Amino acid sequence: MKINLSLLLPILIFTACNRNHRDTAEEQKHKEDSVMATPAEPLLIPDSLPAPGKSTIQFSDVVGWKDGRTPVAPAGFTVTKYADGFENPRWIYITPNGDVLVAESNGASSTVKKIENKIIGRSKSMNTNKSADRITILADKNNDGVPEIRQTFLSGLHQPFGMLVIGNLFYVANTDALYEFPYQPGQTEIKAEGKKIVSLPKGGYNNHWTRNIITNAKKDKIYISVGSGSNAAEHGMENEVRRANILEVTMDGTGEKIYASGLRNPVGMGWAPGTNDLWAAVNERDELGDELVPDYATHVKEGAFYGWPYSYYGQYPDPRIKEKDQRPDLVQRAIKPDVSLGAHTASLGLAFYTEKEFPAHYHNGMFIAQHGSWNKSSLAGYKVVFVPFHHGKPSGLVEDFLTGFIANEEKSEVYGRPVGIAVLPDGSMLVADDAGNTIWKIQVESRK
Repeated sequence: MKINLSLLLPILIFTACNRNHRDTAEEQKHKEDSVMATPAEPLLIPDSLPAPGKSTIQFSDVVGWKDGRTPVAPAGFTVTKYADGFENPRWIYITPNGDVLVAESNGASSTVKKIENKIIGRSKSMNTNKSADRITILADKNNDGVPEIRQTFLSGLHQPFGMLVIGNLFYVANTDALYEFPYQPGQTEIKAEGKKIVSLPKGGYNNHWTRNIITNAKKDKIYISVGSGSNAAEHGMENEVRRANILEVTMDGTGEKIYASGLRNPVGMGWAPGTNDLWAAVNERDELGDELVPDYATHVKEGAFYGWPYSYYGQYPDPRIKEKDQRPDLVQRAIKPDVSLGAHTASLGLAFYTEKEFPAHYHNGMFIAQHGSWNKSSLAGYKVVFVPFHHGKPSGLVEDFLTGFIANEEKSEVYGRPVGIAVLPDGSMLVADDAGNTIWKIQVESRK
């Protein structure tokens, strides 16, 4: 269903008010020589962007996976159902001992919001029911590739998302706070009371309720991604305090500072292998037309500003910012991101491939899960893409990796929507399909 925003606006205002094989050594050497001989700078970023245009709403219609259908990986890989029957499995975390934790949560929907979701079609595109607010554990104790244990690991949460184990502590980022819990390796359930160590701003435009967390190599800092509370600061910057940022705190939650700012909705985060570079997948702004603004992945410099809301993709001023609110000084500082991921693709999950099971082409590269568009006249995203890296930097074009999520493009029907990504110790990959309520496993095809 396509909806012109200009026609829909009165209704919304009313409602809201209430490679394909294992490489041989010779092939891999040739590939590495080719990469080293090719400059990376011009490959991934467009020189210019189009002018703003008409904005269109087109939510997908999730029809679910039937008759044994699965997503599609490149030749040489298999895709199987690792687990299903979840309630919006949004994010995945692998504990140091190899257990799989799945955060089941979604955006809160008030009565007014549910009416709006019904009118515009969002309720067909995603789970708009009450959030499950739990973390489920999948434990494969005998290492046969199949989890024997599946149970609730932690409940009583408030839209949980990011998870982290550091020593004997388990951290979880709710939408409104970061908590720590006592934890022992191999533990399959937490019953102890948690301790709130950081309060976080809650609520937000569309789905900017997620709060991801990672730590650094020294394990003495936690980095928290906090998306904006609006699309383009339409409610005023006073409502954006500590938002559109990556925050840094010490392990007990003290010493908070803004690590980087102007990131509209940073979600997936990771450290590029062999470097100290933090990378983030950033979900950019809406309502500027089909091709604006591209989501992106970028290395995040400490203290840097990335444009939101005053500019996008570096120093393109957002035309909606009122003259009295403009900040040309910040626009001049805005950093252009590294990798374009396409407009409205909802690029959220990020994982670097640090294992060896996949062919060498994928080693140390970056996988991005694209949850899929709603603000474009044709479907965009709905897949997992891959960016090859060499010596800690992007070295080639963005390429499709896991596809097959779109069922019927003309009818905007999709089977599911990928979001969280994690790599298991055995080198296989897990992808959380929150709309399909499934965790998919991608591994190299058996050569027995």
